[in-house]
Amino acid sequence: MLEVVSPGLLSTVQDAGRTGYADLGVPSAGACDPHALAVANLLLDNPLDAPALEITIAGPELRAAGTCVIALAGADLGAYLVEAERPLAPGGAYLLRGGVTLAFAGGAPGARAYLALPGGLAVPRVLGSAATYLAGGFGGLDGRPLRAGDVLRPVDVDDFHAAGRRWPAPSLLSPFPLREGGRGVRPVAPLTVRVVPGPHAGHFAPDALDTLLAATWEVGPQSDRMGLRLRGPVLAHSAPAHAELVSQGIVWGALQVPADGQPIALLADHQTVGGYPVLAVAIRADWPLLAQLPPGAPVRFALTTIAEAQAAHRAQQAALRTEAARLQRPDLWDRLLAGAE
Repeated sequence: MLEVVSPGLLSTVQDAGRTGYADLGVPSAGACDPHALAVANLLLDNPLDAPALEITIAGPELRAAGTCVIALAGADLGAYLVEAERPLAPGGAYLLRGGVTLAFAGGAPGARAYLALPGGLAVPRVLGSAATYLAGGFGGLDGRPLRAGDVLRPVDVDDFHAAGRRWPAPSLLSPFPLREGGRGVRPVAPLTVRVVPGPHAGHFAPDALDTLLAATWEVGPQSDRMGLRLRGPVLAHSAPAHAELVSQGIVWGALQVPADGQPIALLADHQTVGGYPVLAVAIRADWPLLAQLPPGAPVRFALTTIAEAQAAHRAQQAALRTEAARLQRPDLWDRLLAGAE
């Protein structure tokens, strides 16, 4: 188990999210990067949707209260063992000896990392999920981010079998290129997120979609788990009255455009209904790209089709299953090497 010494910027318990409650105004919540959550869990033979810790930009400081195994995936936020000054790269399962401290140095690209424990984090489920919904104040640890003094307990205590595992395809772990030594480089070239046309074309000027696709957008500092606020050229509405509409159901990945013409790309904690028109919708296979964009990062959008979007999602899931099947049970020597000094 891990004791929280300091909580980091925003660390919350997340799983694959809750479904079936949108009619009550309850969004799915859950991991913003579901691919990274799955990788962290697969490293430990957990269910893909087991609760894990989502760590945002500046990570926490955690002390191992006893020997335990953790798995890391998602962005490289500079995880290291303080006493040994030993870096822990994403895509690995590590044995932590009791008393060692895990911290995050930061300074790498990407916005979110995931830390899993054997069997998942032992937290209550609310409406069928352990996901923290911050606006609603429920799920995870009493509906809030980590605090100093919190304790993270695994469901499967004393399960060390996965220590020493490594994800077989490191190139599939991060959307950012890796520099020598495994750490990522700051994004210079923008990531490209694929989109399909939204349902409200009539609410926009004829060239609005072309403007969206031609521009390089910057993630604004007010972005959060609800959505990325993007800065760039104005996406004009066809008339001032068309900047708003009667509230209707909204989906993850939707690019809403309020009256100021600056789009908002919705993430896991998005509201269930919205009154801004939607110009385009990011495809599900590229949700992890949106999730890993920190403030200041550039991003571009490319048009695709529904059929291509479905094929991309199927290919992504197939690759995840293929790499998971290649995971090997590490031998004793690997486990000893994975342990803290």
